[in-house]
Amino acid sequence: MKNKLIIKNANEIITCSGFKQKKGKEMSDLHIINDGAIIIEDGIIKKVGKTENVLRNIDENQYKVIDANNKCVLPGFIDPHTHFVFGGYRAEEYGWRLKGLEYMEIMNRGGGIVNSTDATKEATLDELIDMGRKRLDSMISFGVTSVEGKSGYGLDLDTEIKQLKAMKELNETHPLDISTTFLGAHAVPEEYKGRQDEFIDYIIENVLPKVAEKNLAEFCDVFCEENVFSIEQSRKLLKKAKEFGLKIKLHADEIVPLGGAELSAELGAISADHLLQASNRGIKLMVENNVVATLLPGTAFSLKERYARARDIIDSGCAVALATDMNPGSCFTESIPLIIALATLYMDMTTEETINALTINAAAAIDKADMIGSIDEGKKADIVIHEFPSYNYIPYHIAVSTVEKVIKNGNIIYNKDDRGGLLCYKN
Repeated sequence: MKNKLIIKNANEIITCSGFKQKKGKEMSDLHIINDGAIIIEDGIIKKVGKTENVLRNIDENQYKVIDANNKCVLPGFIDPHTHFVFGGYRAEEYGWRLKGLEYMEIMNRGGGIVNSTDATKEATLDELIDMGRKRLDSMISFGVTSVEGKSGYGLDLDTEIKQLKAMKELNETHPLDISTTFLGAHAVPEEYKGRQDEFIDYIIENVLPKVAEKNLAEFCDVFCEENVFSIEQSRKLLKKAKEFGLKIKLHADEIVPLGGAELSAELGAISADHLLQASNRGIKLMVENNVVATLLPGTAFSLKERYARARDIIDSGCAVALATDMNPGSCFTESIPLIIALATLYMDMTTEETINALTINAAAAIDKADMIGSIDEGKKADIVIHEFPSYNYIPYHIAVSTVEKVIKNGNIIYNKDDRGGLLCYKN
């Protein structure tokens, strides 16, 4: 019975059915089953459909049974862009932003990404693991079952490896699945100011080979931005990363329209992220080359910048994913409900598009849409039961979590009790 579970009588099962990214108009289709049931065995979805049909000839006594009457059931949310392993905090910078300082001004004042590198260098591996675990625990309470995590607060060999090792340990010991990204080119260290070409060479020659040799990352990312890393520098690093067998992501066109979207298409990236300033041509090329547009409304909100053109990007036929960009500086939040509120209220995304962007398209943004991101037979049983009868309540209860239970690999890892919440996961 331990590895056998039935969820039955759900008012709605929002399957988000599919095994690849949903583009454009496809993002409006949630594939809803009313009065639905799911059979789970050994962590895999075995059957999904109408309760009457699914449970016909099934001995429920052989299963643990959850009655989801008057509840809404969704795939687990996936957060495909975070920086959740870091040391130290940057609360002072929040106050600077409130006083009107721009992102680049804060970096020039000694804040920004480089500010986090000192604290991360000083933190031990065990400290990073402990802090990362607490952040992952919080993510569970918002219905997250898989997450992507980036390095990038080391900018040197030892600290980048330490961050990646922390994520590897957490992936092995924490219930959430972690897709790990090497982001050694996240900023320009002080000692390399004005010598970005040399720093890219350092990353390529000294850090990237060790990351690949130790099998510490699935993806390679770069902050492709004016005054950080140019198109040419980003191309050089990412092409070399592909030679080492890493898949490609980009921080693209966040602050100025540099051409990161176009580069993502040229290199066949899995995703291009941020895209606040992406050109129409860049988006068109992303559509043609199946690059997922991962939008990060929490960052624009936190920085008081305009949001990415989600409506135009979707209407152009692109696959859009959403993520928190959880990090210690520009967006210190892991709140999926906040992201849902921003997407629906300020980015002109429908509720249906927003849910697909946090499930099947978020799975595609970490190249795992064949395994997670929807309630389909044969996929991992990563499922969230919400306390309301319809998915329409999720954005309606503005920036508040509606999660009642979280199921990961067929096991209940979070159960909200009468006191407000009980974390009860086990490895």
